[in-house]
Amino acid sequence: MALLKNEYAKEEKINGIIYDMSPSPNYRHGIVDGNIYNAIKNKLKDSLCLVFMENLDYKYHPEENDDYVIPDIMILCDRKHLKGGSYSGTPKFIVETLSPSTALKDRTLKKDIYEKAGVEEYWLVIPSGSIEIYYLKDGRYELTYSYILQDDKEDEHYNADTIITLKNFPNISMTLAEIFENVEE
Repeated sequence: MALLKNEYAKEEKINGIIYDMSPSPNYRHGIVDGNIYNAIKNKLKDSLCLVFMENLDYKYHPEENDDYVIPDIMILCDRKHLKGGSYSGTPKFIVETLSPSTALKDRTLKKDIYEKAGVEEYWLVIPSGSIEIYYLKDGRYELTYSYILQDDKEDEHYNADTIITLKNFPNISMTLAEIFENVEE
């Protein structure tokens, strides 16, 4: 039984410290990630770029140590940095979907890692219906867009049809409704 548990253990190593990411997050987390992943994957066909969802270690400074994180969603376009189950280049886009156990780390440690690595666009997504979109400007992340889903058409702040387009991929866009589809409370 212990062997099985270790086979499914998911962890990250940041600044030499191992962070256990088990157990798996709430099912809403997976639905949101799947919605974003599918919107991106369909538009990257016939492209050199690839999208990964929760299954590729990102070694953010392999020349210094063996630290790594596992972004929820990551787009990479320089395949020469792919090796086995890891990637050591600079992703073009990363999404972290927050859960109670990872929110602080995603907003601080991982945000700093992605900023220093030069990841141009970083999304923080809360499965209950909000997104913060950061763009790298002069080497620092700047909160550029922030949305809280309002899908009641009768509400004056209705925004479910708002279209979000990835900064470096103008052919990839999705609405707030699509991102949070099937995430009923």
